[in-house]
Order: sequence, then C-alpha cells, then structure tokens
Amino acid sequence: MHNSSAFIQIQRLARRYIEGGQQRDIFTGLDLDIERGAFIALLGPSGCGKSTLLNLLSGIDLPDAGTIRIDGCSLSGMNEQERTRFRRRHIGFVFQFFNLIPTLTVAENLLLPLELNGLTTSDQRDRALELLDNVGLGNRRDSFPERLSGGEQQRLAIARALVHGPLLLLADEPTGNLDAVTGERILELLLKLHRQAGTTIVMVTHSREVAVRADRILVLEAGQVREING
Repeated sequence: MHNSSAFIQIQRLARRYIEGGQQRDIFTGLDLDIERGAFIALLGPSGCGKSTLLNLLSGIDLPDAGTIRIDGCSLSGMNEQERTRFRRRHIGFVFQFFNLIPTLTVAENLLLPLELNGLTTSDQRDRALELLDNVGLGNRRDSFPERLSGGEQQRLAIARALVHGPLLLLADEPTGNLDAVTGERILELLLKLHRQAGTTIVMVTHSREVAVRADRILVLEAGQVREING
C-alpha cells in the first residue's frame, strides 16, 4: 500500500540491461516510499543496483517500466531537458570521488550550482559563503582543490551539493574514499547539515557503522528492497 503523501514514491520500477547478449534484471517491480526529510542508508552487495537507483532518482537514467515521483513530480513524465532542469534545481550530489573542477577555486566550485540556476544575487552569494564557513573552509575560499586534503575536498563537495537548497541529496559512498577518522567527520557534517536544512538524503554505503546513523536502513537484494533495523 502506497503512501500518496510520501516525498519520494517509487512504483513497480523495472530496469534491465543487456550484458553479453543476456538480459540482466536490476529491478523487477520495485516499490518504495520515502518520507520528506528522511536520512536513508542504502546497503547491498556490489552490482545490486544501488548506484543505478540513484541515477534513476536523479533522472539521469530512466526506468524500463514503473514510475518515480519526487515531491509530486513524475520524472518519467518529463523530457530530457525538463529532467536536467529539475535535477539542477532540486537535487544535490555527493560522490566518493569528489568531482570538483580543478581549475576553479573553492569559492568558484561552491558557487557553480547557483550560477547554473541563475541564483546569483549578493544575498545568495553571501549565504553560500556562510555555508563554506559552516563546513570549516571559510579561510580556503581562494585555494584550488588540489591544495585541499581529501576530507576538505569532500566537505567542499557537500557544501556545493547543498548550496542551492535542494529537495533531495543523493550521496554515493561519500565516506568510501576517506580514512576512518575523516569519514566519521564527514558523516557528522552530513548529519548536522541534514538536521539544519531538513533535506531528504539517500546515501549509498557499504558500511553498517555508517548506515546505523541513518533514520532508515534499506537493503537492495535481487531487484527488491527490504528494511532492516539498525
């Protein structure tokens, strides 16, 4: 039974690929509701479709069947240009590899989503630079990414993902490329910013230690999802 007021509604989702002439089903009739403001940890073995699900939630990829609705908007009901605009305005991404632009300074990397969305008033820029202070990088705004440690680069990536006030943050192994201490700091930062902004977060992780900090733990297996208690 679906909750019609859920922030994310996934219904009868199917996605398959052809590999070596063989059809491989990733999802087969997946149903899932996620409430607004939830912090979801997504677990599962390699190749089970965790990153595929993030790509479907962002509209980068389209399902073979079924629907995904985010805040009442059907992704499959949009054309590619509309999905790009929706993604740019309403979704933030944090990856295991930080995906910063090396030729831009810290501040320029941070402000890029605002510029892409036409949100470049002085107030919006000031709020963005305040976010840089919140992640502990206020004194590095003129540095280039190569001068930052891995943890600092990931903090910048998180700030950039949240700078435009997205409805949804998708995080793919955000602590996977960091040592344990730095990874814990990044997780604490995500939790803090989540509490402050109330952004819905779906985070892929292999770590049960990371997952237990989330509101809900979902496990992908054999094209379906099950919920477990932390």
